[in-house]
Amino acid sequence: MHPTTAELFAETIEKTGYWLQELMRDLGSTHPQQAYSVLRAVLHTLRDRLSVGEAADLGAQLPTLVRGFYYEGWRPAGHPPRIRHKEEFLQHVKRLYPGLADEDRERAVRAVFKLLSGHVTGGELRQVKDQIPADIRSLWEPPS
Repeated sequence: MHPTTAELFAETIEKTGYWLQELMRDLGSTHPQQAYSVLRAVLHTLRDRLSVGEAADLGAQLPTLVRGFYYEGWRPAGHPPRIRHKEEFLQHVKRLYPGLADEDRERAVRAVFKLLSGHVTGGELRQVKDQIPADIRSLWEPPS
């Protein structure tokens, strides 16, 4: 018996659903669309700040469905944008998800980074953090 298309993708749909539920909880949201939009905007901003090799290494650890929208629209030629400061990072997220209120941007980035910390290996997280400036890296820490 051949599996149906739904059966083929059931695992990644389930994993992605868990990721979005976890993110909704940390965002205090009941809207999966908002969690998806936040996750996509933050992942694209992070991806675009990393070297091509490191972006690919991080992408390899994402659930297949998340990996698909992580790579959506990516143009790996050239150099990463010169996002050096937390405010620049937050502005880039705003540009990708203008529906996110200004006062919610930092909390949203922190929530996605917390999600990644729970699902990406420690070695890969260290490599990602090593490529971003300390000011942006501070978003991985609990707010003070």
